[in-house]
Amino acid sequence: MAHFVHLHVHSEFSLLDGLGKLDQLIARTKEMGMDTLAITDHGAMYGSFKFYLKAKAAGIKPIIGVETYVARRSRLDKEGKIDTDPYHLVLLAQNDVGYRNLLKLVTSAHLDGYYYKPRIDWDLLTQHHEGIICLSACLAGQVPQLLMQDKVHEAEDVAKKYAQLFGPDHYYIELQKHPAIAEIEIVNEKLIALSRKLGLPLVATNDVHYVRAEDAEAQEILLCVQTQRTIVEKNRPLSMLESPDFYLRSPEEMTELFARYPEAIENTVKIASMCDITLSVGKWILPKFPLPESQTPEDYLRLLVDERLPQRYKTVTEEIKDRINYELDIITKKGYSTYFLIVSDFVNWAKDQKIAVGPGRGSAAGSVVSYILGVTGIDPLFFHLPFERFLNPMRPSPPDIDLDFADDRRDEVIAYVTKRYGYDKVAQIITFGTMEARGAVRDAGRALGMPYAQPDRISKMIPIGAQGSSMSIDRAIDLSPELSTAYRAEPETKRLLDVARKLEGVARHASVHAAGVVIADKPLVEYTPLQRESKGDRVVTQYDMYTVGEDGVGLLKMDFLGLRNLTIMAAALKFIEEVKGKVIDLYGIPLTDKKTFEMLAVGETTGVFQLESAGMRRYIKELKPTTIFDLMAMVALFRPGPMQVIPQYISRKNNPGSITYPDPRLKDVLSQSYGLICYQDDVLLTAITLAGYSWGDADKLRKAVGKKIPSEMKKQQEKFVDGCVKNGMTRNKAEEIFHLIEPFAGYGFNKAHAACYAVIAYQTAYLKANYPVEYMTAVLTAESRANTGDTRSEKIAMIVAECKRTGIHLLPPDINTSDIEFSIESGRIRFGLSAIKNVGEAAIESILRAREHGSFTTFSDFLRRVDVSKVNKKTLESLIQAGAMEPFGTRAALLSVVETKLEQVHKDRKAASSGQTGLFDTGDAKQTSVLDHLPKVAELTSSQLLGFEKELLGFYLTAHPLEKTLQNMGDNESMTPLSFVTEERVGDRIQVLGLVTQVKKIVTKSSGSEMAFVRLEDLTGNIEVVIFPKMYARSARLWVRDNAVIITGKVDQKDDRLVILADDVRALDPIGSFQA
Repeated sequence: MAHFVHLHVHSEFSLLDGLGKLDQLIARTKEMGMDTLAITDHGAMYGSFKFYLKAKAAGIKPIIGVETYVARRSRLDKEGKIDTDPYHLVLLAQNDVGYRNLLKLVTSAHLDGYYYKPRIDWDLLTQHHEGIICLSACLAGQVPQLLMQDKVHEAEDVAKKYAQLFGPDHYYIELQKHPAIAEIEIVNEKLIALSRKLGLPLVATNDVHYVRAEDAEAQEILLCVQTQRTIVEKNRPLSMLESPDFYLRSPEEMTELFARYPEAIENTVKIASMCDITLSVGKWILPKFPLPESQTPEDYLRLLVDERLPQRYKTVTEEIKDRINYELDIITKKGYSTYFLIVSDFVNWAKDQKIAVGPGRGSAAGSVVSYILGVTGIDPLFFHLPFERFLNPMRPSPPDIDLDFADDRRDEVIAYVTKRYGYDKVAQIITFGTMEARGAVRDAGRALGMPYAQPDRISKMIPIGAQGSSMSIDRAIDLSPELSTAYRAEPETKRLLDVARKLEGVARHASVHAAGVVIADKPLVEYTPLQRESKGDRVVTQYDMYTVGEDGVGLLKMDFLGLRNLTIMAAALKFIEEVKGKVIDLYGIPLTDKKTFEMLAVGETTGVFQLESAGMRRYIKELKPTTIFDLMAMVALFRPGPMQVIPQYISRKNNPGSITYPDPRLKDVLSQSYGLICYQDDVLLTAITLAGYSWGDADKLRKAVGKKIPSEMKKQQEKFVDGCVKNGMTRNKAEEIFHLIEPFAGYGFNKAHAACYAVIAYQTAYLKANYPVEYMTAVLTAESRANTGDTRSEKIAMIVAECKRTGIHLLPPDINTSDIEFSIESGRIRFGLSAIKNVGEAAIESILRAREHGSFTTFSDFLRRVDVSKVNKKTLESLIQAGAMEPFGTRAALLSVVETKLEQVHKDRKAASSGQTGLFDTGDAKQTSVLDHLPKVAELTSSQLLGFEKELLGFYLTAHPLEKTLQNMGDNESMTPLSFVTEERVGDRIQVLGLVTQVKKIVTKSSGSEMAFVRLEDLTGNIEVVIFPKMYARSARLWVRDNAVIITGKVDQKDDRLVILADDVRALDPIGSFQA
């Protein structure tokens, strides 16, 4: 063992307070001749298990620790100004018992003691101190804090208390040396005196926050990102730059610094030699599944398959029997029966609760057993899906079944699983957002105090990562000549990128994984530290999905995904049953419906799963699909890499005579896709058929190509080519086929996944083609629930435009017929009251409750029956302006009497409550008619009415100001509808026609000139338009709200959203002709 060991080290998992990435910390430790390293992140153990795995792999002994926060009183005390500044304490796991105790301490700190920071207290330490070595910590430790305040006796008492609790050689007085921090030297002298007096050992640490000395500025930038300050500001709340020495010092530096206290250096080695933990890695831990008496998991699985077989297959052929036996043999020999029972249980529970479940996702749909159990919804035999892609005898890792549920009811399934296996045994999984290249540049630029435009310009020079891989700053400099030039020629840009490089990839924040859930056989705290999500009460693991699952801790990890299209289809089926009295089983509909394929052939794919993007719509129209297999291929091919095959696929479908195969032996493999490689499975089967691969070898090929490691790729290419040659192929032909399959191995869908998504695409298309009103009502309902603000308005506006285009009539909200949400009236879609801004749940509830006793006959009748404390003036005005009160009179007339009528209602109710008779209670018809009399005032103009619609609904419903203009212009193919402006058009020069809906003017810092950001809307969508100073100077008069303009410009991407950079603009006169 080296003569010094770092025992106080913060990694990137001290979020925004540590810059050291685990790999870099470990590599630097090894480089400096040390063989042991501790990780002690602030208050959490996010990176602990990952660090253990990486350190072991590198031949470094890992010590797992935490710099915990200790409450000044009890961890349960949470009083402002008193409990907001906890002490620090370093805890190191000496052995496996200590590691488990750290898990419990950190979990309690988060679940019970969290108040600004996750805090433990003395009570917790007395329960969970065994197997832990304790260091007194930095200047923020309790003992150093007391000594700084000259409370020597108190400090001694605290130190004695800790020493007594942890035991001999388990409590150390920590010394640090940072020459620029004057207090440290003063406190060190007092710590040494205390150590001598009490006979407590010393230990030297460096409170490491970054790897190398030259990382000090980047660490300071990181702290600025955390505190939202800039490096040019003085008196920042958190700064380390004054003392730029919190790096991973060499043993020689540490020995020299602590030359007067050699025992403090020696004790680091002593502590390291005492620490020895061995964690179980990769051993699959399954929860206990409740079985019928005397049944084994294997027996019970077989029983369920036998019982449910007739529900899936009316005629059980020998092929089906053989496939079932083959699959069950592998499942049972691998010990996976319990896993299948667990998944089958919660999926079938969900179906029993009428929760929509997808047909499957990923390779699991290739299992006949999964299909029979009801876990998946497509027949693998019909779709020719191989089981081995999902599970084969040579696959070393467990199966992985991911599932889609209706997104509005997914949480019910998680709640069921939680209740079934125990609240302390189920949790969602944490995930960490990292600083990617563009984000790192923007963060660094802000922290460096640069004007927004500067880092924004540089970040936009960084290309988007292609084909699923992220883009690094180094790669971007190589790929982008513009960025490379800026880096070389602009000193500020060089500094920016050099700092951003160091931030790149660092963990930035924690959040909850969108789908991941873990289920354990005993309390999760035995396996992973836990915490609550940052905004909410859900409990999540501190280990991420890559650590907590099969390759790390070994817990059963399931993905419960929410899919909105399932919610839409469930709602559509409900509408169909209510309106038409039909009950439809989506898995019983014919896969050959003529109406469905006719609709797809003309590109009517808005609202159709996977098929509604502009690019996909174009290809679908060219393809004119006629089978579910065509949809499968399109779903699989429409992605980077494989997309280049689409024109060939279309050509071969429309011209069967052009179908050829790379090798005659591949006819059975590729016949479904016209001789083309479309799926990952095609790659694997090609390797098996031509190169003699086993399924195990084929799986290695898939993983190697997916990881894109050049050395692995070379090995796989040699193996593939040699295998093909051995089986009678020329070397040139073998190499040609390898290059043909390469893109698909890394980026292609597996066939089962494509089949599942094709089925959902077909089901949504079937509903749209056969039940358009019910389906579009469901789409409107789902999008309205799932979105808020401008996003909601944009989504609904697009769907409204689609409904109008396809002849579906839409009705505005109506006080007597509207429900809360969308409903269907005589084949038309009625908007709900919740669509109107300023009309809240309480008001709607009052209106609907009053309406149970009959429709409202007059405005007065409405006011008499609703609760006007909930349906207040603002709500009434919004209902009138949106047109919901039109049965009672014109909007202008109603708006003119709102205030007086409301006053009268309040007076009458007050009178009634004091025993007097109010005007509404007299039953006097004459008085009521007077009250109902509306003044004869001119109705608002059509533009005012449309303005109210836009303001209160978020979009134009009954008409659009551009409709007449577009009619007058006729067909104009040069205009690009805004919904067609997609990522595929980035860089294209286009012409668009739209209405100006928002204008934001700014003054540029560089020249003091005006420019503008404009929101443009047409009948299909909206987009931001950027008008630079020169253009703005020429056209300022045109950038007025509600102006109709023609814009020519280039499609660009800004902060991952699409914009148009305008270089020409013209106004339209009322009849749609151009104006200069």
